[in-house]
Amino acid sequence: MLVRALVLTRIVIILCYVGPEIHSLFAVCVLFLKMAKVCAIFGGSRGIGKAVAELLAQRGCRLAIIARNLEVAQTTARNLGAGHLALSCDVSSEQEVQNTFEEIQRNLGPVNYLVNAAGINRDGLLLRTKTEDMIAQIHTNLLGTMLTCKAAVKSMIQQQGGAIVNIGSIVGLKGNSGQSVYSATKAGLVGFSRSLAKEVAKKQIRVNVVAPGFIHTEMTAHLEEDQLKKAILLGRFGEPREVAQAVLFLLESPYVTGSTLVVDGGLQLLT
Repeated sequence: MLVRALVLTRIVIILCYVGPEIHSLFAVCVLFLKMAKVCAIFGGSRGIGKAVAELLAQRGCRLAIIARNLEVAQTTARNLGAGHLALSCDVSSEQEVQNTFEEIQRNLGPVNYLVNAAGINRDGLLLRTKTEDMIAQIHTNLLGTMLTCKAAVKSMIQQQGGAIVNIGSIVGLKGNSGQSVYSATKAGLVGFSRSLAKEVAKKQIRVNVVAPGFIHTEMTAHLEEDQLKKAILLGRFGEPREVAQAVLFLLESPYVTGSTLVVDGGLQLLT
């Protein structure tokens, strides 16, 4: 609640020096702060998560940008304008996740939207994959999402509603050689999200997945785009903002839950 308190304090100071005719402005500001949605974006400092943050900021949402690297998260939050929060969190730690949601509650209020965009990959054939790399992917991509959803749902139940979007991958739906572990974590997200959607629907909480294909991010920067885009119906890699638009659609669509929205330029139709 700290950000809201500071804003309201400044407004009160201003009102002390103006006439009653402008007092309605104060009421409007209070109403705006109450109505603005609070969104927690894990992995919100770059790539798809950052693009989602930019769209939601334009919508007037108050955002918590959460990443492992606090400095990068702070830069992203600063660039979005005033009133946003930057936090560092290891999503595989339940205590850190819990602390993060408590910090969001104190500074911004209860969470209305949750976007899970944090993810890592350690590509390689299964026989050459180290066990620690398997565990790292499972902890970040799957367990981390479970933990953030668990914390968010507790808050959303008290508010009698909310929306969650988990970022999966087309690889989780069709598989890919050299990405067996990564594919498993993303396929797990689909099953988890569909099951959670059934558990929380009566509480008016919606849970959906966006499954992107090849998108211009740090994760795909090393790929041979000219070769790979031949397998994409639209003939190009996607942009983070295009995935973010799908995320925004699912966050704001009151009659969609338990769905997986594929955003891959037609990749799955040709492979």
